[in-house]
Amino acid sequence: MAELLRPRAAAVGVKAAVLSPASTPDAAKVGRGLAALRQLGFLPTEAPHMLTRGPLYFAGTVEQRLLDLHGAFADDTVRLMFSTRGGYGSNYLLDGLDMDVIGDHPKPLFGYSDLTALQVTLLDTLNLPAFHGPMVSPDFGREDGVHLPSLLAALSGEPYKVGKGEGLRLLRPSTDAMPVRGTLYGGCLSILVALLGTAYEPQTEGKLLFLEDVSAKPYQIDRMLWQLKQAEKLDGVKGIIFGEMLDCNSPGARPELLEEVILSALEDFDGPIVIGLRSGHVSRANVTLTFGVEAELVATIDPELRLLESAVDR
Repeated sequence: MAELLRPRAAAVGVKAAVLSPASTPDAAKVGRGLAALRQLGFLPTEAPHMLTRGPLYFAGTVEQRLLDLHGAFADDTVRLMFSTRGGYGSNYLLDGLDMDVIGDHPKPLFGYSDLTALQVTLLDTLNLPAFHGPMVSPDFGREDGVHLPSLLAALSGEPYKVGKGEGLRLLRPSTDAMPVRGTLYGGCLSILVALLGTAYEPQTEGKLLFLEDVSAKPYQIDRMLWQLKQAEKLDGVKGIIFGEMLDCNSPGARPELLEEVILSALEDFDGPIVIGLRSGHVSRANVTLTFGVEAELVATIDPELRLLESAVDR
């Protein structure tokens, strides 16, 4: 496996670019998020098109959003990057990514949801670790929106683990109940599925696969898992970690239906399955996960996900 393209370690007090690679954010929510970043000690700087409206629902044209993205990577005074929000649209940036600029100036890029398309493409193409973690508007912009221990550990390169305190619970153990290791990988389930059949198809073999989504009904989750399975994207996967799956229910349905659907759809999957980890679309305290690093999943009654490798150059 190729060596990770690790960005420099960072901490509070560094300059952080704030940009909108997908949809236009709410200005008031962004303002609250920027204030929270400053209060934590970061020095946020606004990309030129951060609040641009249009065309359509996008935060600027493809060219404008690429200009902000490449500009943030190329600026050596910027140490890390936060997306304002997801929404839709970062997929349009993939064809225009300047891999030379990004590869010469690797930096942590925080995001989730629609940003999954951008993050896994940079991971699969450049081996740049993805920082699946809080965004400015939905997370920094509200009280208790960010899980600071994982954020700071990811930026500093310290090994860390998450478990029951971060919502993780056992859904199905492995056959031998032994911990499983693999490269942590994944993101928003619907975005990963949308990349199937394209030049940016996710590379899941040998991975510990993290999957999360929001407001998808159980039958829609079933359909997406079926599609991953039919596309052979579960072949060689070591274990599956589901997120909180916020609002992934049907009106009037039994609360346990989602978990029953997952177990049914993954009946033939041999590895362990856990669920509930608050990373991505979450109700509170958004956990940072670093995709591309070696990790270990302990799928017992007290499950843990241990991130064993640094995503940054210390």
